[in-house]
Amino acid sequence: MAGFWQHAQAHPDDLAIVDPDGREITAGELLGKANQLVHALRALGLEPGDTFAAVLPNGHAPFVALLAAQQAGWYYVPINYRLAPPEIAYILRDAEAKAFVTHERYAVTVTAAANEAEIASSARIAYGSIDGFLCYEEFVGGQSSEMPSDRAAGAAMHYTSGTTGFPKGVKRALSPLDADTTAELFTFLFGLFGIPKGEGNVHLCTSPNYHTAVTTFAGNSLHMEHAVVCMDKWDPAEALRLIERYGCTHTHMVPTQFHRMLQLPDEVRAGADVSSMRWAIHAAAPCPVDTKRKMLDWWGPVIWEYYAATEGGGSIAPPDEWIKYPGTVGRAWPTSELKITDDDGNPLPTGEPGTVWMRMGTAAFEYKGDEAKTRKSHDAEGYFTVGDVGYLNEDGYLFLCDRKSDMIIAGGVNIYPAEIEAAILEHPQVGDAAVFGVPDDDMGERIHAVIEPAPGVTADDALRTSLREHIEGRLAKFKWPRDIEFMDELPREPTGKLLKRTLRDPYWEGRDRAI
Repeated sequence: MAGFWQHAQAHPDDLAIVDPDGREITAGELLGKANQLVHALRALGLEPGDTFAAVLPNGHAPFVALLAAQQAGWYYVPINYRLAPPEIAYILRDAEAKAFVTHERYAVTVTAAANEAEIASSARIAYGSIDGFLCYEEFVGGQSSEMPSDRAAGAAMHYTSGTTGFPKGVKRALSPLDADTTAELFTFLFGLFGIPKGEGNVHLCTSPNYHTAVTTFAGNSLHMEHAVVCMDKWDPAEALRLIERYGCTHTHMVPTQFHRMLQLPDEVRAGADVSSMRWAIHAAAPCPVDTKRKMLDWWGPVIWEYYAATEGGGSIAPPDEWIKYPGTVGRAWPTSELKITDDDGNPLPTGEPGTVWMRMGTAAFEYKGDEAKTRKSHDAEGYFTVGDVGYLNEDGYLFLCDRKSDMIIAGGVNIYPAEIEAAILEHPQVGDAAVFGVPDDDMGERIHAVIEPAPGVTADDALRTSLREHIEGRLAKFKWPRDIEFMDELPREPTGKLLKRTLRDPYWEGRDRAI
């Protein structure tokens, strides 16, 4: 049976989505909502190949949008709700969005963005009430919930985070196959982790829907005939409650979420029933070895890691292979290839760090509207890179060092902040850590650390001294931070991504970095 649509028709009473407020949406109900949106957007004038965008909170609404696009031949662009109006407007214009779906929670921001992007009043649709937007229920209310005709495969088009400039849409050609056959291909990724279709599996969605991994893992869970339990925002204790309440079998997390769960009181962790969890999949940033070991000790051998990006991937590390090679992000997927090169594109020998390149067979992409960036990110052999630095060991396992743009060059020596952050995070009084380079007239750069103390810990000179003693036994002296600063809360996306530029850039204002 191929994809969500066929499953929903055959088993309409199966659970599909649990909204953050506890409302349960059946497969038949979700299918009807997706069909209505297809009919409504077609009536608005959208044709195959067109794009519509959305700023939505977690819950069933983003999945309605995704499923509509995937069977009507459209590109669906989920947008980060934390962006400022000009940033959202940029994406709306760049994506050439023919419709904009949003929620009253973001009324002020999306109104300003829609105005700046000059979105037509007839193409502004909102859940709830926003002046100048059509009420979503009225927009789709007169439409049929029956399956649309002339169905065609569509896709999500995610925008990069824009850490090195304006965000760019990662666009792939739409599948020439029909929507149902294409949906069956969506399930390929789950095969890498050994996750079967159906069998009562339940996915816990812990991060915002605009993130690529959420669309991929939560969205594809529906095509795998799995229910999806949605969190409105990350809360470690709530995640444990939901795992127990719904018997969640798989989830996608980032290392920061692991770290926050491990900081829960011992009695909370001891009382949590996570026995249903079979695949706790993580990515997005290098996971400190100590954090990963503690999660394996707690949850058992269910912690799977992979390396990929919005542009594609990648590698995968099953629990047993990571235990054999601690710190690895795994070996190449069966359909992918990896290589490591120097700055001139020459292959590097085993164990030597360099730029990580990936190739995914026919899964080619372009940065929408930016041919130059597309060319720069690819080489003549069809490999692409997102600027990460790493190395391969003698058995082909990939180890990441850091993002090239985050690398510190002090006195001509390459220093990788992720390694220092991992060592700092082993300190029991540290809640979060960021390490980056700041200008130094003598060495070019010096190592600066910003620490978020764990809850209840006082940020003072005693903690600073304790941190220096802790680092001394773990890292070579040239990797010790020269400066240690404290902050109540480090800036992170809800996805867990550290917004390091907001910390680093003020130090470099008016100066050029070598990287």
